[in-house]
Amino acid sequence: MKAIKQTIAIIELLLVFPAALFMVALFLREVQPLAQTGRLVEWFGHHAVLGLGVFLIAMPLAAFVVGCTIVLRSWRSDAELRRATLEILTSVRAHVASLLIAGATLLAGGILAIVAIHMITE
Repeated sequence: MKAIKQTIAIIELLLVFPAALFMVALFLREVQPLAQTGRLVEWFGHHAVLGLGVFLIAMPLAAFVVGCTIVLRSWRSDAELRRATLEILTSVRAHVASLLIAGATLLAGGILAIVAIHMITE
């Protein structure tokens, strides 16, 4: 069963990869317009059926449906998964303030990086 889950995980990543690549290209086109990422965005725009229909809707939808099915099936049949999830939730609840501080720190670092890139490119 472990090999099947690993195979499904790889397939799901491959199904989501084109959409994620497109989203990264959209972001980079705005942040760093000289990076030639506009070509990828234009390709998706010119190939509406393949770009929008298949890569941005059908493939991520298939990954979502398969992922939900596998997670629900695993949740019902795997007591260890349920126990580990409850332990994680208990630990998160006990350390919520520290996790919020860490998240805010990472967010601040990301914002500073974006601002620095923007200032360098202009």
